[in-house]
Amino acid sequence: MGKRMLRVGGRIGVWMYKTLNGRLASGSKDVHVLMLTTPGRRTGVLRSTCVRYVETPDGLLVWGTGSGSRRDPDWFRNLRAAQTTDVQIGAVHTTMHARELTGPERHTVWTDIILREDLGIGRYATKAQRTIPVAVLKPD
Repeated sequence: MGKRMLRVGGRIGVWMYKTLNGRLASGSKDVHVLMLTTPGRRTGVLRSTCVRYVETPDGLLVWGTGSGSRRDPDWFRNLRAAQTTDVQIGAVHTTMHARELTGPERHTVWTDIILREDLGIGRYATKAQRTIPVAVLKPD
Protein backbone atom coordinates (compact mmCIF):
# COMPACT_ATOMS: atom_id res chain seq x y z
CA MET A 1 0.00 0.00 0.00
CA GLY A 2 2.85 2.44 0.82
CA LYS A 3 4.45 2.17 -2.62
CA ARG A 4 1.10 2.71 -4.30
CA MET A 5 0.47 5.85 -2.21
CA LEU A 6 3.90 7.23 -3.14
CA ARG A 7 3.17 6.60 -6.82
CA VAL A 8 -0.23 8.30 -6.65
CA GLY A 9 1.21 11.18 -4.64
CA GLY A 10 3.97 11.57 -7.22
CA ARG A 11 1.45 11.74 -10.05
CA ILE A 12 -0.58 14.35 -8.20
CA GLY A 13 2.57 16.36 -7.53
CA VAL A 14 3.55 16.29 -11.22
CA TRP A 15 0.03 17.32 -12.26
CA MET A 16 0.07 20.21 -9.77
CA TYR A 17 3.54 21.32 -10.86
CA LYS A 18 2.53 21.34 -14.53
CA THR A 19 -0.84 23.00 -13.87
CA LEU A 20 0.49 25.68 -11.52
CA ASN A 21 3.94 26.14 -13.14
CA GLY A 22 5.66 25.11 -9.94
CA ARG A 23 3.81 27.46 -7.62
CA LEU A 24 3.00 25.73 -4.32
CA ALA A 25 5.34 22.88 -5.30
CA SER A 26 6.93 22.46 -1.90
CA GLY A 27 4.63 24.18 0.55
CA SER A 28 7.66 25.97 2.03
CA LYS A 29 9.76 28.87 0.79
CA ASP A 30 12.86 27.12 2.18
CA VAL A 31 12.39 23.92 0.14
CA HIS A 32 13.10 24.13 -3.58
CA VAL A 33 11.41 21.67 -5.95
CA LEU A 34 11.95 21.16 -9.66
CA MET A 35 10.37 18.80 -12.13
CA LEU A 36 12.51 16.42 -14.17
CA THR A 37 11.23 14.86 -17.39
CA THR A 38 13.46 12.03 -18.54
CA PRO A 39 12.92 9.09 -20.91
CA GLY A 40 12.39 5.75 -19.19
CA ARG A 41 15.53 3.60 -19.39
CA ARG A 42 13.63 0.59 -20.79
CA THR A 43 10.66 2.09 -22.63
CA GLY A 44 11.88 5.51 -23.72
CA VAL A 45 8.52 6.92 -22.57
CA LEU A 46 8.96 10.37 -21.01
CA ARG A 47 8.55 10.26 -17.23
CA SER A 48 8.16 13.31 -15.00
CA THR A 49 8.83 13.58 -11.30
CA CYS A 50 9.18 16.38 -8.79
CA VAL A 51 12.34 16.38 -6.68
CA ARG A 52 14.07 18.64 -4.20
CA TYR A 53 17.18 20.43 -5.31
CA VAL A 54 19.90 22.70 -4.02
CA GLU A 55 21.38 25.39 -6.25
CA THR A 56 25.18 25.68 -6.13
CA PRO A 57 27.74 27.53 -8.26
CA ASP A 58 28.49 24.18 -9.94
CA GLY A 59 24.85 23.45 -10.87
CA LEU A 60 21.69 22.02 -9.37
CA LEU A 61 22.12 19.12 -6.96
CA VAL A 62 19.48 16.37 -6.83
CA TRP A 63 19.54 13.20 -4.76
CA GLY A 64 17.60 9.93 -4.81
CA THR A 65 16.51 8.96 -1.31
CA GLY A 66 13.40 7.17 -2.59
CA SER A 67 11.84 7.89 0.83
CA GLY A 68 14.26 5.40 2.33
CA SER A 69 13.71 2.61 -0.22
CA ARG A 70 16.36 -0.12 -0.40
CA ARG A 71 17.00 0.65 -4.08
CA ASP A 72 17.61 3.79 -6.06
CA PRO A 73 14.38 5.44 -7.22
CA ASP A 74 13.32 4.85 -10.81
CA TRP A 75 13.64 8.54 -11.68
CA PHE A 76 17.32 8.50 -10.67
CA ARG A 77 17.98 5.28 -12.58
CA ASN A 78 16.32 6.87 -15.65
CA LEU A 79 18.42 10.01 -15.21
CA ARG A 80 21.59 7.93 -14.87
CA ALA A 81 20.79 6.09 -18.14
CA ALA A 82 19.71 9.15 -20.15
CA GLN A 83 22.25 11.66 -18.80
CA THR A 84 20.07 14.51 -20.12
CA THR A 85 16.74 15.72 -18.85
CA ASP A 86 14.24 18.53 -19.19
CA VAL A 87 14.26 20.53 -15.97
CA GLN A 88 11.32 22.75 -15.14
CA ILE A 89 11.70 25.33 -12.40
CA GLY A 90 8.54 27.38 -12.18
CA ALA A 91 7.47 28.01 -15.77
CA VAL A 92 11.02 27.83 -17.18
CA HIS A 93 12.19 24.68 -19.02
CA THR A 94 15.89 23.96 -19.55
CA THR A 95 17.59 20.92 -21.06
CA MET A 96 20.31 19.85 -18.66
CA HIS A 97 23.10 17.30 -18.55
CA ALA A 98 23.29 15.10 -15.44
CA ARG A 99 26.53 13.88 -13.93
CA GLU A 100 26.37 11.44 -11.06
CA LEU A 101 28.80 12.28 -8.28
CA THR A 102 30.92 9.47 -6.87
CA GLY A 103 33.65 8.86 -4.33
CA PRO A 104 35.01 11.73 -2.25
CA GLU A 105 33.22 14.34 -4.39
CA ARG A 106 29.83 12.74 -3.64
CA HIS A 107 30.66 12.36 0.05
CA THR A 108 31.68 16.02 0.39
CA VAL A 109 28.55 17.27 -1.39
CA TRP A 110 26.34 14.92 0.65
CA THR A 111 27.74 15.96 4.04
CA ASP A 112 28.62 19.61 3.44
CA ILE A 113 25.70 20.72 1.27
CA ILE A 114 22.75 18.31 1.21
CA LEU A 115 22.67 17.26 4.87
CA ARG A 116 23.21 20.89 5.93
CA GLU A 117 20.17 21.80 3.83
CA ASP A 118 18.01 19.44 5.89
CA LEU A 119 19.34 16.99 8.48
CA GLY A 120 16.14 14.94 8.10
CA ILE A 121 17.39 13.73 4.72
CA GLY A 122 19.96 11.61 6.55
CA ARG A 123 17.10 9.66 8.13
CA TYR A 124 16.21 8.31 4.67
CA ALA A 125 19.80 7.19 4.08
CA THR A 126 19.80 5.33 7.39
CA LYS A 127 16.49 3.65 6.55
CA ALA A 128 17.63 2.75 3.01
CA GLN A 129 20.93 1.24 4.13
CA ARG A 130 22.53 2.25 0.84
CA THR A 131 24.54 5.12 -0.50
CA ILE A 132 22.08 7.75 -1.70
CA PRO A 133 22.97 8.76 -5.27
CA VAL A 134 23.63 12.44 -5.97
CA ALA A 135 23.79 14.17 -9.36
CA VAL A 136 24.65 17.65 -10.50
CA LEU A 137 22.55 19.12 -13.32
CA LYS A 138 24.03 21.71 -15.68
CA PRO A 139 22.52 23.35 -18.77
CA ASP A 140 23.58 21.75 -22.07
